[in-house]
Amino acid sequence: MSATLQQIAERARVSAMTVSRVLHHSPRVSVATRERVQQAIADLDYQPDPHLARMMTLVRGRKKARVRAVIAVIREAVAKDGLHNPAYQYVSIEDIRHRAEKHGYYAEEFWLGQDGLTPERLGNILQARGIEGIIVSPQSSQMHCAQLNYAPFASVTFGFGLTSPSLHRAAGNMNLGIQLAVKELHARGYKRVGLAVTQWIDHRAEGGYSGAMLHVQQSLPVRQRVPLLLFPHNDFSRCRAEFMEWMKTARPDALITFDQHVPEWLEKMGLRIPADIGLVVHDWTPMMKGYAGIHQRRDHVAAAGVDLVATQLLQNECGVPEVPRQILIPPEWIEGESVRARCV
Repeated sequence: MSATLQQIAERARVSAMTVSRVLHHSPRVSVATRERVQQAIADLDYQPDPHLARMMTLVRGRKKARVRAVIAVIREAVAKDGLHNPAYQYVSIEDIRHRAEKHGYYAEEFWLGQDGLTPERLGNILQARGIEGIIVSPQSSQMHCAQLNYAPFASVTFGFGLTSPSLHRAAGNMNLGIQLAVKELHARGYKRVGLAVTQWIDHRAEGGYSGAMLHVQQSLPVRQRVPLLLFPHNDFSRCRAEFMEWMKTARPDALITFDQHVPEWLEKMGLRIPADIGLVVHDWTPMMKGYAGIHQRRDHVAAAGVDLVATQLLQNECGVPEVPRQILIPPEWIEGESVRARCV
């Protein structure tokens, strides 16, 4: 039979509450006391009861629900940034709140850059309000969120935009999404599949788009390999000339790209969707009805991010992790009228 907390406490000459704090990594225990308790745990070969731990988690969750503890969702409001565009999707507050409430928390948004809110001031506000958990949703090429002091907080980020500091993260699996889209297009008889997204999107995905396409192309005949088009501007509405030149030289018969501007450009070139060219939206949302696309399932990304924060809070973990954990959500293929039907 495993030792009890009381037996450990007696051996270490502390209270059972102190033992509990050590087991939950509380910073409220001195180094000397922590070492004494850990030695007693080792001497008595203590093994925690997982059923009891789960029960206590549920109890703590109900207590948190009553006090409406807050998880801060940090956004960025940077004027003239070029990324405040529907083409650059981000995780909705509704999906975050839905999951947070299951853990007993309320999710509240804070906008860096809005009304003079600097990273330093935001950090002070969060600590003054007793907010310990934060989710960073970077939506600016300037990345003001990187300047926040993360030491006091249990932190998670969405996607791969925030590279330093490296936090726990939840993201869609862009690499798998591109491979899935190409597979679906090949099944419909398309031979030359082209990828056209912005450099920022590919960089944010740590090369997930370009890397996946280049990987797929290695198994294709050379004549079916289409050079990548990475738009040079975040505001890709300025990239019409580059797109049309690429279309003339690369000659793709299907595209993985945006639902904005590109259909208009194709029409001006006299190309019909899907009769002459197939079109797949690289980041499909329910608002894009009629288009085939890669659905990144951001509701699941939101749930994974909240779960990562809640777990850290439960374990009294804070600061930049030594080894960041990453959860990648597999994408879903969405049928649409912008591509041909599958070949039988």
